[in-house]
Amino acid sequence: MKTYMLLKKAHRFALPPEFQHYDVRYPESLVERFLREFTQAGDIVFDPFAGYGTTLLVAEEMGRVPFGIEFDERRARYVRSRLRHPENLIHGDSRQLSSYNLAAFDFSITSPPYMSRHDPENPLAACTTGGSGYAAYLQDLRNIYEQMGQIMKPGARAVIEVSNLKLWDGLTTLAWDVAGAISQVLHFEGEVIVGWDSYGYGYDHSYCLVFAQPA
Repeated sequence: MKTYMLLKKAHRFALPPEFQHYDVRYPESLVERFLREFTQAGDIVFDPFAGYGTTLLVAEEMGRVPFGIEFDERRARYVRSRLRHPENLIHGDSRQLSSYNLAAFDFSITSPPYMSRHDPENPLAACTTGGSGYAAYLQDLRNIYEQMGQIMKPGARAVIEVSNLKLWDGLTTLAWDVAGAISQVLHFEGEVIVGWDSYGYGYDHSYCLVFAQPA
């Protein structure tokens, strides 16, 4: 796979009005690129932060078997309403991933809820509770991917789309910090840089970090 690609930040369908104020989806084209590269028809594709369901919906369209977890109940209901197999989406907390008796998966792609180093809320709880700080957020991500490592099939890969953040409170090296945290529990194979026609967070590119089970 090429380590640099250019994509448009365009979606094939609009979200319902209740969600349009916070549309942070990556486009379907990104998921398609990685599914073509790393999966085959019938493979299980897992998204621990399902959001509005982009990964799951594309996987289903491409003949893969999607599973996911979403913390926010309203988003989970919306995604289930669009899936052919709504039972494959769990309304739950990925920090408790090992408690859900999930099937072993062939591939995962997601974009985690972003946190800057000064955010007071916990994005992994949909910002409904106060957080314990940026270091605790990275530790939670590490723990989630350690649990995922227990159900990755041999040869499975996990891709995380993430950006560094240039915001009013300064620079947060989120992409690099996520790579460092998760490489403690999975083998970091490298990054694919994605250039966008528009993105946000002070950048016009993001990183797709590719991890695999340790040898």
